[in-house]
Amino acid sequence: MYRGTGWNDVKQAFASDMSWKWMLLSFPFGITAQVFRALRWKQALTPLGEKPRLHTCINAVFVSYGSSLVVPRVGEMLRCGILRRWDGTSFSKGIGTVVTERVVDSVLVMLLAFVTVLFQIPLFMDFFSETGLSLKGFLSTFTTAGWLVTLVCGILVLCTLALLVWRLKFFSHTRAVLTDLKDGLFSVRYVQSPTLYIMYSVGIWASYYLHFYLTFYCFQYTAQLGPMAALVAFVVGCFAVLVPTPNGAGPWHFAVKTILVLYGVNQMDGAMFVLVVHTIQTLLVVALGLYGAAALFYTKKKNRV
Repeated sequence: MYRGTGWNDVKQAFASDMSWKWMLLSFPFGITAQVFRALRWKQALTPLGEKPRLHTCINAVFVSYGSSLVVPRVGEMLRCGILRRWDGTSFSKGIGTVVTERVVDSVLVMLLAFVTVLFQIPLFMDFFSETGLSLKGFLSTFTTAGWLVTLVCGILVLCTLALLVWRLKFFSHTRAVLTDLKDGLFSVRYVQSPTLYIMYSVGIWASYYLHFYLTFYCFQYTAQLGPMAALVAFVVGCFAVLVPTPNGAGPWHFAVKTILVLYGVNQMDGAMFVLVVHTIQTLLVVALGLYGAAALFYTKKKNRV
């Protein structure tokens, strides 16, 4: 994407082309998204008999996002470990609640994507055409041998998982861990206020969207695109970050830039927009992660009962 781009172009995009006022206004929503996630997590753990401190949950979430920039996806395990170490929270219950969170978030993103695609079908058809993304085209690359290998690998994975579960049942400690994990997975059924849990979930994604949308006003060539264009780019970006790269670097740039081009932004401006926005928002994640780590360092560990 950036082959042939000079450093002067990048410096100009950061220094003179961008309105820092709007970028700074977007920062609070990047923070509230993580705070809402911590609030929702604490709420899910409470019915399981776990009482982590709110500030520990918030700092754990901050650190988890920062650490995932170094090793993608490691943050979910790390934040459960932080609660275990500082507040004595069950690690397996924490993992269960995190998995449930991911399911809830996936449902919300799929609903958002469905509504967005429904109102922007022609644009998404152009997007798939421009990027070469096509389920039919992808499946056509599979040969008979490819299908056979995929089937065999899937069966082997299922058999291995079944064997592990069967063998682990012989150990009482493992049974307790599995029970805690199951309790965590179904924690959402026992929250005291399902409405509040839903509000936290919606608040997370509304914050993410506003964190991204406000950056459109940082540049003249995106300021007039409107909230729907930002929503389309946001939805596409949500799926792009599924690729395990630090904060979706690479796939996110390509996908969001492509959407901007379809809305009339020229290639260079689109490339500069995604570079600037992604870089600054990633630096915010780093700053929050460092803050969370420092705050935990000075946090006294709770005495375990």
